[in-house]
Order: sequence, then structure tokens, then C-alpha cells
Amino acid sequence: MHYWLPLIIFCFGIVGCRDSFDGSASSGPGNAMAPRVPPERFGVIWDWMAVDSGTVQSGHSLSHILGPAGVSAGAIATLAIEAQSIYDVRNIRARQPYWIAFDGDTVQPARYFIYERNATQYARFDLRPPYGVTLGSYASDTLIERAQGVIESSLYMDLERIGAPTNLALSMAAVYAWTVDFSRLQEGDKFNVLYEHVYVNKQPVGMPRVIVCHFEHRGRKLLAYRFNQGKGDDYFDENGNSLRKAFLKAPVEFSRISSPYNLKRFHPILNRTKAHYGTDYAAPKGTPILAVGDGIVTKSSYTKGNGKYVKIRHNSTYETQYLHMSKRAVNVGENVSQGQVIGYVGSTGLATGPHVCFRFWKNGKQVNHLKEDFPPSEPIESGQMDAFRTTVAEWRMHIQDREFAVR
Repeated sequence: MHYWLPLIIFCFGIVGCRDSFDGSASSGPGNAMAPRVPPERFGVIWDWMAVDSGTVQSGHSLSHILGPAGVSAGAIATLAIEAQSIYDVRNIRARQPYWIAFDGDTVQPARYFIYERNATQYARFDLRPPYGVTLGSYASDTLIERAQGVIESSLYMDLERIGAPTNLALSMAAVYAWTVDFSRLQEGDKFNVLYEHVYVNKQPVGMPRVIVCHFEHRGRKLLAYRFNQGKGDDYFDENGNSLRKAFLKAPVEFSRISSPYNLKRFHPILNRTKAHYGTDYAAPKGTPILAVGDGIVTKSSYTKGNGKYVKIRHNSTYETQYLHMSKRAVNVGENVSQGQVIGYVGSTGLATGPHVCFRFWKNGKQVNHLKEDFPPSEPIESGQMDAFRTTVAEWRMHIQDREFAVR
């Protein structure tokens, strides 16, 4: 895997320099031309092959694909048996690309069948005795990219507006899940983020991973630096305090608050003033609902008002409840982890549309969770502080350097 930081990175693009190598040496005095190295692809000398390609059609088996290439039914059956312990041909799926390679100008029978399992992996089947399959991966490059902007509508739409990958919004939300409710971003909030993205065949694959982010929310500057102090990557502020806290800010990702905690709310169905002890997050039906903290399920039930709901006891102080689910995903007595899916957004019970009513108890009393200030989890250990400070200084230099500014 190649890994580099481009010399110039625009707000949404990749501009950098790469050393190139074409297999030849300098033709200057005393240097002879190096012999040409035949190019490989899928682990074989590719330019010696005559190649056909296509896409697996719905309902087609290996026989449909390889039969026209001159591979006999007996050979296909033997291949399936020999390959099964490594890759079962029954896992071949429609709409995936494939290649059939022949020796030189020979039309039949085929020599190799290559099936693309996903954006990064393939399976190469040997169509000659003793048959078999080899699993391989494409070469990948990891680039450091930058996105910088101001919130005008939503983080997702503003990333799209500047040409950055929209799934970066999910990565950023995961970093700030304990400190920022992304349903409450406001116009004028700012973000400046460096992230790494894996490219295969010049196409981005997988989720971008945040390295450092400077986020300004409601005038408050929130800095996040990725660091591994021996327990896996986590995110910390510039002083080494963890961004991870006891509770997530919201039980759903990228929703909006349709009704806040309000002791004098007018109920839209009952047509009377009735205290609203929860926070309503509107989201499409079926959106996963996440446990905001570790705990044990004390209720997983249904009532006329609450609809399908789940209640979790986190410790002797805190409890949470999630109402109006379309489907519950946990049972009473089950231990759940922070971020675990416990149900799905719906509109069961007294609800005018799909949402989750999130309720929060502190010492037996329902409170507005958005006004609670929860302590962070483990900070940077003293023995790791020097290394952390060095990392922070390095990435701060990159994210603030004019060379990386928006052009």
C-alpha cells in the first residue's frame, strides 16, 4: 500500500506528486536500457492473454459464463469442487464484473476466469487441471485529503456542494458523537478536516477516516486529533482529553429535532398542553436507533401511547428510553453497548410521523439531556503525552498551513 500526503490539497480534491517508474533505466552514458517487464494483472502475465469481459447476469451460474468460453460441464463441476474450500462459486453474485482470459490468440478453451468479489478483492479461477482458485486484492493507495467549508444547510449537503465525499459526514459525526448533536448544526458553523481515503483502480473505496478536524459549532471551537495510545485509534482534544463520553448526543444519525424537551408543549394529537419530557428526532422509517450508552435493557414492550419502545438502565444514576419504534431489536435483560442498534424508527403509538422520542432519566427524574455535561472517558496517559503532543503539533501545522488552503 502506498501512503503519502500530497504537497497541495484543495478543499475537495487531490493534487500531489508521485514518483513514476516505467520499467526503464536512464538512457544516459553508461546506462543500458533495462529489459521490458511484461505487465501483470490478477497475478498473471496479462498482455500475453486474449481477454473477454462482462458482468454476471441475474440467474446465471458458472456454466452460463464459462460454457461459451469452451469450458466443459465436467471441468466446471470439478472446478467448483476443488475451489469450494477457498471460495464457493455459489457466492458469485449478479452485477459483478468478470474477465475470461485465453492463451494468446487461442479462442478456446479459456485459461483463467477472474471474478471481482468487491471493489478491492477478486478471485482467479484456473480453468486447467489441477484447477483451483486464488484469492487476491487490488493494489491500493491511501491519500490524505482535505475538506474545508461553512455550513449553509447541512453537513451532508455542504460536503456535496464543495465536492467532498458525502460519507465523510458520517465519519465526522462518529468523531463528534459525544460532543455535537449533528441535527442541531446551524448556519455559519465551520469545518476544516484532514482525512485519509483509500483508492483502488483510481476510485475511492470504503469510508474516509478522519485524522484531524477543527470544527466550530455555535462559536465553540472543537478540535479532534486521532491518536493510538496502545488501545486502538481514538480522538482527543488538543489537551489530550478524550472526545468519547459516557453518552452519545443523539440516538440517531443525521436527523432533525422535530420537538424539543418542553414542559409546556401543546400535544398535536391530544390537542391540549402536555409536558414533553423527551426530545423528538424525526428520521425516515427504518432508520437505526442506537443505544446512547452501555447498559442493560429493562423494558422492551408496547403501550398505546409509547408504541413499541425500549428502556435501558445505564447505572444507578442514568436511564434512557426510546419510543415509537417500528421494530425492537433487543430483549429485556440483554446487555447493550454504546452505539448498538436497539430498534428502528417508526410511528407506533401516539405519533404524527416517523421519529424517535428520546427520554433521559437522572436520579429517577426526566431531564433535558442536551443540557447535561458528561465527563470524558480516559484521557491520554502520562507516558504517552509527549508522543501525543508531537502528533498534535505535526497535524496542526498541516491543517493550518497556507499550502493547504482553499484556492
